[in-house]
Amino acid sequence: MDLFPLFNSLRVAALSSVLVFFLGIAAAYYVARLPRLVKGVLDVALTLPMVLPPTVVGFLLLCVLSPNRPLGAWVLEHWGVKLVMQWWSAVFAVSVVSFPLMYRTARGAFESFDTTLSDAARTLGLSDACVFWRIRMPCCRQGILAGAVLAFARALGEYGATSMLAGYIPARTATVSTEVYQLWRTGNDALALRWVLVNVAISAAVLLAVNLLERREGRR
Repeated sequence: MDLFPLFNSLRVAALSSVLVFFLGIAAAYYVARLPRLVKGVLDVALTLPMVLPPTVVGFLLLCVLSPNRPLGAWVLEHWGVKLVMQWWSAVFAVSVVSFPLMYRTARGAFESFDTTLSDAARTLGLSDACVFWRIRMPCCRQGILAGAVLAFARALGEYGATSMLAGYIPARTATVSTEVYQLWRTGNDALALRWVLVNVAISAAVLLAVNLLERREGRR
């Protein structure tokens, strides 16, 4: 049983989760402070990948990153890097798909934050950065943690956009999801079931860890 799909899935999910974590928090923080009309427009744009079929997201990414398109061709010509059919192509795909989960939960946490706390901190001479990291983030940590876990779980199980952007190349771009599909397509149901159980076990362990952390925070 080749463990590369598991390693690649964890690698892609971890890198995309880090990227989505910071981008989602930044977008949620600034969008939550905008006027209602502007917030509504940006909210639709940033949440759209969550409701679009993953294959549609993958196709749109191909239209941008493919070597036949201006951006993909420019990167290939100047940097010699092909943005599709590589293992890191899956990072782009799952980041776009999982970003709305992080953004929506973080935005909800920021909007429920009591702004009088930050106002009081500023009157004491604290900078905006200090207020954000030492007051706002700790108060919103449960929502942010939930968004990060949901984004990681979504990234771990993504198939549609990943298969279109990174494809399936054994020992190069294969993930657990694409491996399961290929095994099922070739009639190897027994091995496909093993990978399914591995994916279920990892996802269940992540959710269990989050529940334990939430209980611990609740007791505090």
